[in-house]
Amino acid sequence: MKRARLNPEQVVQAACDMADAEGLEATTLSALARALGIQPPSLYRHIDSYGALIAAIAARGLEDLRERLSSAAAGRSGPTAVHAVADAYRAYAHEHPGRYAATTAFGTIRGHDAYGTAGQAILDVLSATLREWDLDDPARIDAIRGLRAALHGFVSLERSHGFAMDQSVDGSFTALVNALIAGLDAGGGPA
Repeated sequence: MKRARLNPEQVVQAACDMADAEGLEATTLSALARALGIQPPSLYRHIDSYGALIAAIAARGLEDLRERLSSAAAGRSGPTAVHAVADAYRAYAHEHPGRYAATTAFGTIRGHDAYGTAGQAILDVLSATLREWDLDDPARIDAIRGLRAALHGFVSLERSHGFAMDQSVDGSFTALVNALIAGLDAGGGPA
């Protein structure tokens, strides 16, 4: 029986699934070829380098994350929107750890158009989430950076078991988001 031909979408999906299940660092071209039941040179018909593979995983992760954040923010504004977006961000990072890790592998993916486009879409969602505060451009950029840094830092520490203290991590996350909102309410940037 002749095996069906792979297409680039199937290769990227398999890479995303592998990254989530086994870790981004385990998602190599040779491991992906084995998982797909093909020889490594056959992958080059679909992905031209390891950097392109990571960029494709990152772009898919950012597209998925943008969709998740947009859905969370839909119909909400102000603090309610910020909490919904923060919760969606955190949930996505835990549900798709490999894709999420790829989204922050900046050195590997610089210059890939799909990554840049998807990354801008995330910034647009965050900017819209902060619309209620009517920030000027410098303050809006500061607020977006502060929000991203706080969420990424929290999720990274949480995923690496960096919160060993005997207190609810969920409660701490809510307190963090409340502090960010208080900073916005106080005059423009995260606390």
